[in-house]
Amino acid sequence: MANAGLQLLGFILASLGWIGSIVSTALPQWKIYSYAGDNIVTAQAIYEGLWMSCVSQSTGQIQCKVFDSLLNLNSTLQATRALMVIGILLGLIAIFVSTIGMKCMKCLEDDQVQKMWMACHWGHNIFNFRGLATLVATAWYGNRIVQEFYDPMTPINARYEFGQALFTGWAAASLCLLGGALLSCSCPRKTTSYPTPRPYPKPTPSSGKDYV
Repeated sequence: MANAGLQLLGFILASLGWIGSIVSTALPQWKIYSYAGDNIVTAQAIYEGLWMSCVSQSTGQIQCKVFDSLLNLNSTLQATRALMVIGILLGLIAIFVSTIGMKCMKCLEDDQVQKMWMACHWGHNIFNFRGLATLVATAWYGNRIVQEFYDPMTPINARYEFGQALFTGWAAASLCLLGGALLSCSCPRKTTSYPTPRPYPKPTPSSGKDYV
């Protein structure tokens, strides 16, 4: 029963991480304009995501422009897009596979070994790959922001900092990896097998005849 609860908790955490990665991918606040310099107008906020760049005015008006050309984007943005989309697709597969192998589901009840493999091994591994894809994507993008921020060739009015979408992506990757680890821990442990003791030969029953 404890394994079933641990398995359910891992599945919920990993599913929340998958939802968080979708939210992170859709948000436009991957990097936000930095106000580190002097004489910078704060009447508007500039931020950029994987799919568009936006300008928010102090009046509440928001204007966004979708990136038109795919080939004109830098390699970091293209790789981040690919990794996030791959992570979302892997998460969908992991949820489907893990759902079939959950102990509270009636699927594959006749084959308990296959049911255990679906949740504990396939679901666990796919969730881990999904979390690693999101973690690599967000870390790569964040590293690019840091490099451009501290680059002396970058103008002060063109520097950006971490946005909310990056923190959401890091949290999503952590939840997915934690959920995958809990799914792995819910696998039943193999019992230690001892060699079968050799039976002693039984004495032959006496026939009741006395031999002289």
